[in-house]
Amino acid sequence: MNNFTTAGVIRRSKVLIVLMAALFGLMTLINNFTDYAAYTDYIGRIISMGETVGNDSRRYRAVTSTFFHHRFYWAIITLEIIFTFSFLLGTYHLYRKLVAPRSEFHAAKKFAIIGFTTAIFVYQFFYVVILNEWFDMEYSAQRNAYEWARNNIEYMFLGLIYLLVAKDN
Repeated sequence: MNNFTTAGVIRRSKVLIVLMAALFGLMTLINNFTDYAAYTDYIGRIISMGETVGNDSRRYRAVTSTFFHHRFYWAIITLEIIFTFSFLLGTYHLYRKLVAPRSEFHAAKKFAIIGFTTAIFVYQFFYVVILNEWFDMEYSAQRNAYEWARNNIEYMFLGLIYLLVAKDN
Protein backbone atom coordinates (compact mmCIF):
# COMPACT_ATOMS: atom_id res chain seq x y z
CA MET A 1 0.00 0.00 0.00
CA ASN A 2 1.25 3.45 -0.92
CA ASN A 3 2.03 5.32 2.31
CA PHE A 4 0.51 8.64 1.34
CA THR A 5 -2.96 7.58 0.35
CA THR A 6 -6.11 8.43 2.25
CA ALA A 7 -6.17 4.89 3.64
CA GLY A 8 -2.53 5.25 4.74
CA VAL A 9 -3.28 8.53 6.51
CA ILE A 10 -6.33 6.99 8.18
CA ARG A 11 -4.25 4.05 9.41
CA ARG A 12 -1.61 6.38 10.83
CA SER A 13 -4.29 8.48 12.54
CA LYS A 14 -5.65 5.32 14.17
CA VAL A 15 -2.20 4.45 15.48
CA LEU A 16 -1.89 8.00 16.84
CA ILE A 17 -5.30 7.91 18.54
CA VAL A 18 -4.45 4.60 20.24
CA LEU A 19 -1.03 5.96 21.23
CA MET A 20 -2.64 9.06 22.80
CA ALA A 21 -4.94 6.79 24.83
CA ALA A 22 -1.87 4.79 25.92
CA LEU A 23 -0.07 7.98 26.98
CA PHE A 24 -3.14 9.09 28.91
CA GLY A 25 -3.14 5.71 30.67
CA LEU A 26 0.57 5.98 31.48
CA MET A 27 0.16 9.47 32.94
CA THR A 28 -2.84 8.32 34.95
CA LEU A 29 -0.88 5.38 36.35
CA ILE A 30 2.10 7.57 37.18
CA ASN A 31 -0.21 9.91 39.09
CA ASN A 32 -1.95 7.00 40.82
CA PHE A 33 1.33 5.52 42.04
CA THR A 34 3.27 8.70 42.85
CA ASP A 35 0.38 10.28 44.76
CA TYR A 36 -1.39 7.15 45.94
CA ALA A 37 -2.37 8.58 49.34
CA ALA A 38 -4.08 11.65 47.88
CA TYR A 39 -6.06 9.65 45.33
CA THR A 40 -7.05 6.99 47.85
CA ASP A 41 -8.22 9.77 50.16
CA TYR A 42 -10.15 11.34 47.27
CA ILE A 43 -11.94 8.07 46.47
CA GLY A 44 -12.44 7.34 50.17
CA ARG A 45 -14.12 10.68 50.82
CA ILE A 46 -16.54 10.07 47.94
CA ILE A 47 -17.37 6.56 49.15
CA SER A 48 -17.76 7.81 52.74
CA MET A 49 -20.23 10.45 51.48
CA GLY A 50 -19.07 12.87 54.16
CA GLU A 51 -18.82 15.88 51.85
CA THR A 52 -22.05 15.46 49.93
CA VAL A 53 -25.02 17.71 50.62
CA GLY A 54 -28.73 17.19 50.11
CA ASN A 55 -28.64 13.41 50.18
CA ASP A 56 -29.41 12.51 53.80
CA SER A 57 -31.92 9.84 52.78
CA ARG A 58 -29.16 7.98 50.90
CA ARG A 59 -26.35 8.16 53.44
CA TYR A 60 -26.94 4.53 54.41
CA ARG A 61 -24.92 3.75 51.26
CA ALA A 62 -21.75 5.27 52.70
CA VAL A 63 -18.81 2.95 53.29
CA THR A 64 -16.28 4.27 55.78
CA SER A 65 -13.93 1.29 55.77
CA THR A 66 -10.46 2.39 54.64
CA PHE A 67 -9.84 -1.26 53.71
CA PHE A 68 -12.72 -1.04 51.23
CA HIS A 69 -11.48 2.34 49.96
CA HIS A 70 -8.07 0.84 49.16
CA ARG A 71 -9.58 -2.26 47.52
CA PHE A 72 -11.95 -0.16 45.43
CA TYR A 73 -9.11 2.09 44.31
CA TRP A 74 -6.93 -0.92 43.48
CA ALA A 75 -9.73 -2.32 41.33
CA ILE A 76 -9.65 0.92 39.34
CA ILE A 77 -5.85 0.90 39.13
CA THR A 78 -5.79 -2.74 38.02
CA LEU A 79 -8.19 -2.04 35.17
CA GLU A 80 -6.23 1.09 34.26
CA ILE A 81 -3.09 -1.06 34.03
CA ILE A 82 -4.96 -3.48 31.75
CA PHE A 83 -6.23 -0.79 29.42
CA THR A 84 -2.89 1.04 29.34
CA PHE A 85 -0.94 -2.07 28.38
CA SER A 86 -3.65 -3.03 25.90
CA PHE A 87 -3.26 0.39 24.27
CA LEU A 88 0.52 0.05 24.21
CA LEU A 89 0.26 -3.39 22.61
CA GLY A 90 -2.41 -2.10 20.26
CA THR A 91 -0.20 0.79 19.18
CA TYR A 92 2.70 -1.59 18.56
CA HIS A 93 0.62 -4.09 16.57
CA LEU A 94 -1.12 -1.42 14.50
CA TYR A 95 2.19 0.28 13.75
CA ARG A 96 3.74 -3.01 12.64
CA LYS A 97 0.82 -3.61 10.25
CA LEU A 98 0.62 -0.09 8.75
CA VAL A 99 1.37 -1.29 5.23
CA ALA A 100 -0.02 -4.81 5.58
CA PRO A 101 -3.13 -6.01 3.78
CA ARG A 102 -6.45 -4.81 5.18
CA SER A 103 -7.24 -8.10 6.92
CA GLU A 104 -3.92 -8.04 8.81
CA PHE A 105 -4.32 -4.40 9.83
CA HIS A 106 -7.86 -5.16 10.98
CA ALA A 107 -6.66 -8.17 13.02
CA ALA A 108 -4.05 -5.93 14.67
CA LYS A 109 -6.85 -3.81 16.20
CA LYS A 110 -7.75 -6.39 18.87
CA PHE A 111 -5.58 -5.00 21.69
CA ALA A 112 -6.72 -1.44 20.99
CA ILE A 113 -10.34 -2.64 21.08
CA ILE A 114 -9.66 -4.31 24.45
CA GLY A 115 -8.07 -1.08 25.70
CA PHE A 116 -10.93 1.16 24.61
CA THR A 117 -13.57 -1.23 25.96
CA THR A 118 -11.81 -1.61 29.32
CA ALA A 119 -11.30 2.16 29.65
CA ILE A 120 -14.97 2.82 28.89
CA PHE A 121 -15.90 0.21 31.50
CA VAL A 122 -13.64 1.77 34.15
CA TYR A 123 -14.96 5.29 33.74
CA GLN A 124 -18.60 4.39 33.11
CA PHE A 125 -18.96 1.68 35.76
CA PHE A 126 -16.66 2.89 38.54
CA TYR A 127 -17.01 6.65 38.21
CA VAL A 128 -20.45 7.20 36.73
CA VAL A 129 -22.44 4.22 38.06
CA ILE A 130 -20.76 3.51 41.40
CA LEU A 131 -19.17 6.78 42.54
CA ASN A 132 -21.64 9.18 40.98
CA GLU A 133 -24.95 7.34 41.10
CA TRP A 134 -24.50 5.15 44.18
CA PHE A 135 -22.24 7.32 46.32
CA ASP A 136 -23.63 10.68 45.11
CA MET A 137 -20.34 12.14 43.94
CA GLU A 138 -22.31 14.80 42.03
CA TYR A 139 -23.50 16.27 45.35
CA SER A 140 -19.95 17.02 46.49
CA ALA A 141 -18.53 20.42 45.66
CA GLN A 142 -14.98 19.32 46.57
CA ARG A 143 -14.93 15.75 45.20
CA ASN A 144 -16.66 15.61 41.86
CA ALA A 145 -14.87 13.73 39.07
CA TYR A 146 -18.00 13.24 36.98
CA GLU A 147 -17.01 15.65 34.18
CA TRP A 148 -13.49 14.21 34.10
CA ALA A 149 -14.87 10.68 33.79
CA ARG A 150 -17.35 11.78 31.15
CA ASN A 151 -14.58 13.37 29.08
CA ASN A 152 -12.61 10.13 29.28
CA ILE A 153 -15.63 8.09 28.24
CA GLU A 154 -16.23 10.39 25.27
CA TYR A 155 -12.63 10.13 24.04
CA MET A 156 -12.48 6.36 24.49
CA PHE A 157 -15.86 5.77 22.88
CA LEU A 158 -15.10 8.01 19.90
CA GLY A 159 -11.67 6.38 19.57
CA LEU A 160 -13.29 2.95 19.52
CA ILE A 161 -15.84 4.01 16.91
CA TYR A 162 -13.18 5.60 14.72
CA LEU A 163 -10.92 2.55 15.02
CA LEU A 164 -13.73 0.27 13.90
CA VAL A 165 -15.72 2.34 11.40
CA ALA A 166 -13.33 4.53 9.39
CA LYS A 167 -12.30 2.71 6.24
CA ASP A 168 -8.60 1.83 6.17
CA ASN A 169 -8.27 -0.28 3.00
